[in-house]
Amino acid sequence: MNDADVSKQIQQMVRFIRQEAEEKANEISVSAEEEFNIEKLQLVEAEKKKIRQEYEKKEKQVEIRKKIEYSMQLNASRIKVLQAQDDVVNEMKGSASKDLLNVSHDHHVYERLLKDLIVQSLVRLKEPAVLLRCRKEDLHLVESVLDSAKEEYASKVDVHPPEIFVDDVHLPPGPSHHHGFFHHHHAEAHGPFCSGGVVIASRDGKIVFENTLDARLDVAFSKKLPEIRKWLFGQVAA
Repeated sequence: MNDADVSKQIQQMVRFIRQEAEEKANEISVSAEEEFNIEKLQLVEAEKKKIRQEYEKKEKQVEIRKKIEYSMQLNASRIKVLQAQDDVVNEMKGSASKDLLNVSHDHHVYERLLKDLIVQSLVRLKEPAVLLRCRKEDLHLVESVLDSAKEEYASKVDVHPPEIFVDDVHLPPGPSHHHGFFHHHHAEAHGPFCSGGVVIASRDGKIVFENTLDARLDVAFSKKLPEIRKWLFGQVAA
């Protein structure tokens, strides 16, 4: 093999090696590009996922805030409705309290009522001797019916007529006509009042039966309150 052949063979080998190197370099470049694209895609997807999660988190927070706000508004509305209902009920009771003032105006009717209240109180206590307390303005009416009340009680329960001691201390007077119903309705601001009736207690004071008109209204109103609310506001208030 002469020098020309050797030189030609070396050149072929060099070309082959160069071609292989270029192909290898090309493969590496393609592979690197693919890996870069894959990694870039993964990073992009990871970032997208992070953004989605952040958005969903914020969306949930907004939804929770909306629910809380709605719930607060609903509760506030319910409280307003209940308050309005209570105002109507209290006005109704206030109106009934106002009507109580007229009971003691008719002396004949009120005298019979006082007797019935005394008899009822005696039946409740069933004591041989009791202490009776009434308003100062009712004293003469009470004294006028005491004997007949004692006899009626004794006949009903089949016992001896009881002793009834009228207390020197009196129940508060009725609301002042000068102040009118406003004074009556807001009596807590002006001191206690009593629209009529009696309070009877055992001599030792251990048993007390409050049978005033105001106490009876309170009891009746409390007892009938569910019916009153249902009548006024329907099934919602039941």
